[in-house]
Amino acid sequence: MIDRDSIAGFILGTAVGDSIGLPREGLSGRRAQRLFGDGPLGQGLILGRGMISDDTEHACMVAQALLASGADPDRFARSLAWRLRGWLVGLPAGAGLATLKAILRLWIGFSWRTSGIDSAGNGPAMRAGLLGLVAGDDDDLLRCLVNRCTRITHIHPLAEQGALLIALAARHAGRTRSTGPDVTAFLDEACAAVTDDRLRDAIELIRASLRQGQTADGFASTMGLSAGVSGYIMHTVPVCLFSWLRYCQSYREGVEAVVRLGGDTDTTGAITGGLLGGSLGPTAIPPEWLAHLVDWPRSVRWISLLAQRLNDLRNTSRSEGPLPLFWPGLLPRNLVFLAVVLAHGVRRLLPPY
Repeated sequence: MIDRDSIAGFILGTAVGDSIGLPREGLSGRRAQRLFGDGPLGQGLILGRGMISDDTEHACMVAQALLASGADPDRFARSLAWRLRGWLVGLPAGAGLATLKAILRLWIGFSWRTSGIDSAGNGPAMRAGLLGLVAGDDDDLLRCLVNRCTRITHIHPLAEQGALLIALAARHAGRTRSTGPDVTAFLDEACAAVTDDRLRDAIELIRASLRQGQTADGFASTMGLSAGVSGYIMHTVPVCLFSWLRYCQSYREGVEAVVRLGGDTDTTGAITGGLLGGSLGPTAIPPEWLAHLVDWPRSVRWISLLAQRLNDLRNTSRSEGPLPLFWPGLLPRNLVFLAVVLAHGVRRLLPPY
C-alpha cells in the first residue's frame, strides 16, 4: 500500500531538492565549496531564494499527463508528448541535448513512438518516480508507463532501465514510509528488474558501500566521480539511489550530501529529494527550504494541489483532469529565470577558483 503522503512528499521533495542543487549545477564539489562556503546549504539562486529547473517541470508534466490520461499508457504518452512540445515553446533555459532533439522531432511530425534519441542521459530518470507511486502494485502498468515516458526522448536501453530503477525506488519509498526503506529487499528487487550487467554491478556496489558505512562522497569516489556526478544515467541513478538509502532518516542530510558532490546537482538534488520526500513525507522537508522556494506559476501551493489531485487518482482510479496552470506566465517567468542563470554564469567566471 502506497502511503497517502508519499506523492506530496515526492513532488515537493523534488522541487526543493532541485532548487537547492540548481545554483551549483555544473560545478565540481570543490569549486562550489570555494564559491559558496562550507555552511549549511540553502537556496542561493537569487537573493537567498530558489527557483525550479526542468527537473521539477518535467515531473509536473508527468503528473499532468497522468491526470489527463487516467494512467492509460498510450494516452499518457500522447499527453506527455504534447506537454513537452508546449514546454519548449516557453523557451526553457535548460534542456538536455537528447531531450531537445526529441522535442524538435515531435514538432516536425514524429510521433512519441519514434521521436526518441539513442542516448543514455538522465532525463528519463528525473521523470520516472511518480510513475512508481501511481502504478503501485501493478508491475505491468509500471513497466508500460516507464517505457512510454522514456522513449519519447530516449531509446537507449540503459535510459529505460535506469528510469525503471527510480520508479521502483519511489514505489518502495511509498510502501515503507512508516518504517523506512528495507535496503536488502529493495536492492534485491532492483537487481532482478534490470538486465544490463553494468546496472547490476552498480546495485551490488551500492549494497557493499552501505554495508561499509560509506558516505555519499565515499561512494562517488568509489565510482570514480570525484569531480562531480555527470548526466550519464549510469552515474546519476546509482548515486541517487545510494544517497536515498544512506540518508533515509533525514531529508536535509541526504540532499546536502548529494548536492555537495557537484556536477549535475539540480538533477541529483531533485531525484534524491523526491525519493527522500516520498519516504519521509512533506513534513520532513525543512520549512525554511519550502518557504524560500518562490517560483511561479508552478508555486509551492500549485505543486501541493497537483499532488493532492494525483493522490485522488491513485486512490479512486478517477481523474479530475489536469490542474489548471496559468500558462501565459511561463514565458515571462522563463525570461527572468534565464537572466538569473546568465548572471550566475558571469559570477562563476570570477574568483575564488
